[in-house]
Amino acid sequence: MNHNASPPAPDRHARRVRGVLLPCLAVLGLACVLLVLRGPLMMSAPRCMAGRWHGCYDTFNGVVLMTLVTLPLAVLAAWGLARVRRAGGDAGGTGGESAAWRTSLAEVGMVHGTVPFLWLTMMPGAAPGIAPARVSLVPLRDLATMGSLGIIGNLLVFASLGFFAPVRFAAMASLPRILALGAGCSVLVESAQYVLRLDRVSSVDDVLVNAAGAVLAGVASRRWWRAPSGRSAPASHTSHTSAISPSA
Repeated sequence: MNHNASPPAPDRHARRVRGVLLPCLAVLGLACVLLVLRGPLMMSAPRCMAGRWHGCYDTFNGVVLMTLVTLPLAVLAAWGLARVRRAGGDAGGTGGESAAWRTSLAEVGMVHGTVPFLWLTMMPGAAPGIAPARVSLVPLRDLATMGSLGIIGNLLVFASLGFFAPVRFAAMASLPRILALGAGCSVLVESAQYVLRLDRVSSVDDVLVNAAGAVLAGVASRRWWRAPSGRSAPASHTSHTSAISPSA
């Protein structure tokens, strides 16, 4: 009896539908976000398109706008990395072309989705180097003063890292490790703000919200996580019928 029969057609069809539906939902969600943010982003568009630093790269709206504008370049970079991997035979083990594309997309996504928000968090305040360094170590005290935009921004700082890190690195494929990664990176950022005296408050609430954003993004990407190297693929169970010779 052959147990290696291909999965039923409905299962293959369901996987194919999910493979098409999820990217479509992602594009639809991005379109909704752009529709909501269209007004604020367009305020910075003239300065950004003119290459002006002030009003573009030193504002939240301008940095977000340029991140979205350069998104096609990031996808192109991921495609180029995937082609290099396939040409060099480094396709990421099983999976071939899809594994090479997934690995490359994760690498580019971590950089493209994290660097702009790090840029924003390291922007100096009104009196850098003059105002005293400030620290807030009481949990949840600053949360009420962040406002909805501040909370969303803090959730997004390491969201790309939490989403793509377990897709790229098998060692990060667990929620506690993603939490530790997000919290550790946030502590480094808050410490840098304090040491450099950027006239920003180094708050424990920023660390909590940054780490929570990384974990939530990790949950969203869980189905694409890279399996740990120690976990072997399930062996194929082929049935071997033993030939029983009749007794003489």
